[in-house]
Amino acid sequence: MTVAGDEVGTVLAALADPTRRHLLDILADAGNASATTLAEHLPVSRQAVVKHLQVLEAAGLVAGERAGREVRYAVRRAPLDASARWLSDLAATWDRRLLALKQAAESPP
Repeated sequence: MTVAGDEVGTVLAALADPTRRHLLDILADAGNASATTLAEHLPVSRQAVVKHLQVLEAAGLVAGERAGREVRYAVRRAPLDASARWLSDLAATWDRRLLALKQAAESPP
C-alpha cells in the first residue's frame, strides 16, 4: 500500500463507525462545534464524543482549535476528497476490467 493508500485506509477505518460519520455530518452542518455541543446531538456521553473526535482528528478528518476553555472542531475536507478520488479511481479500474472481460466474452472465437 502506498502512503496515499495508508492515509485512505486511516480515513476509511475512522469512517467505519456510524457515530463518527454522524459527528462529521453534524460538524459539516454546524461549521464548527465543541464536544459538549456535539454530545447534545448524540446518544453518547461527552467523553465518548471526545474519543470519537480523537480518532477523526488522527485521520485528519477534523481539526480542533482552542477557543477559550473549549476546543471547537471543524471538518477538514482534504482527506475526504483524497479518499473519494481513490475510490473513484478504483471504481474506474474495475469498470475497465469488466468491460474488457465483457468484450472478450462476446467476441467470436
